[in-house]
Amino acid sequence: MSVCVAASLCCSARYSLAVVSLLGFFIVFALRVNLSVALVDMVNSTSNKQEDRGDKRCPNHTSHASMPHPSKGKKYNWDGDTQGWILGAFFYGYILTQIPGGYLAGKIGGKLLLGFGVLGTAVFTLLTPLAADLGPGYLIGVRALEGLGEGVTFPAMHAMWSSWAPPPERNRLLSLSYAGAQLGTIVSLPLSGLICYHMDWAYVFYIFGLFGVLWFLLWYVLVSDSPQTHHAISDNEKEYILSSLKNEMFNVKEVPVCEIVKSLPLWAIGITHFSDNWIAYTLLTLLPTYMKDILHFNALENGLLSALPYFGCWLCMIITGHVADFMSERLNFTTVAVRKIFNTLGTIGPSIFLVAAAYTGCDYALAVIFLTLSSTIGGCTISGYSINHLDIAPNFAGLLLGITNTIATIPGMVAPITAKSLTRENTVEQWRMVFYIAAAINLAGALFYLAFASGSVQDWAMDNNKPQKS
Repeated sequence: MSVCVAASLCCSARYSLAVVSLLGFFIVFALRVNLSVALVDMVNSTSNKQEDRGDKRCPNHTSHASMPHPSKGKKYNWDGDTQGWILGAFFYGYILTQIPGGYLAGKIGGKLLLGFGVLGTAVFTLLTPLAADLGPGYLIGVRALEGLGEGVTFPAMHAMWSSWAPPPERNRLLSLSYAGAQLGTIVSLPLSGLICYHMDWAYVFYIFGLFGVLWFLLWYVLVSDSPQTHHAISDNEKEYILSSLKNEMFNVKEVPVCEIVKSLPLWAIGITHFSDNWIAYTLLTLLPTYMKDILHFNALENGLLSALPYFGCWLCMIITGHVADFMSERLNFTTVAVRKIFNTLGTIGPSIFLVAAAYTGCDYALAVIFLTLSSTIGGCTISGYSINHLDIAPNFAGLLLGITNTIATIPGMVAPITAKSLTRENTVEQWRMVFYIAAAINLAGALFYLAFASGSVQDWAMDNNKPQKS
């Protein structure tokens, strides 16, 4: 038996990296989405009061509407457009640091870049209540600064995984690591609802901001940029990782800018990333609003029910990673086949259920079920486009993710404003149009990926012409 086989995943340094990064992305998304719930409680309900539209709006749940909401926090008279800008402001900062973050991670390593990115986001989160009190402009500015910090996180982590994840374990390790994003959403949404329901909404930002600071200390002590610099890795594991990656890592000194720009496999990742994020960011920023204004759930129920879709997605991501590795290693599926299968499931499936949710009307239970199924199946994309950067150019994985995530951040800026402008009266018909648009964009991205995706290392990412397994 070879040394490679003997290097167990259990209790290994690479597994520890996956767990600590899972906690990191838990914090990242908790800091990102908590405003979606808190904003519902921050805004004076009279500022959003709508004209009665008869049967075009859903009736209140008698049992839900009667439940008191002992809010103690300050209220602000922000209209729908202002709320849309506040929800989208994060992404105006987020989009600016994707490509620089990926480039820097490839040059200096991802550990400190990711760590300080999360720390900065946590500090600005702690300042959110003060910014809100100063005015919406200040809050928009603080949210944009939070986005600047978080923008480096995924590219930095991808760059680290290019040095840490052996190909036979790539799906499992990355799905575990990035599942922290869904887990953070799962916990943050209901916990934010509970905090808003029983306390001042400002504590949403104080509590999660503090956890972000504490996580930075854990990350700084336990994590290293590569196996060669890790203080506690075994020689056996180090040799296994390095030998597994030796056929993928090439000594390419300069970034092949022109070749990257012309690469259809990279455009396939970027376009499907954009389309997938249109649905993701629409739900991430506006699902609590939909739960309140259309389905009439109160703050406590809102947080719990808004988290259900992300629980399903988290579960799907964990299972999918193991299934994808099994298909590659035991069933001999090619890399590109695995990517296309799971990407198709994770993009077309959510589109179908999102359209179905649009036709549930005022059937509250069925709407929640379809929205949950839509997000659950979306978890399959973790073994589709999400880690495809590592397949086509492991040396530039962080930079490529920075490029595609820049493209995919545009929906975070546009989708909330678009949805708010389409749902001024908060009717079922208006929200149906929001879901139609998201589903159509996602379907287009899925088809483009099917046509042009690749699973092999591209020529421009190599320093020789050695053929690669596709």
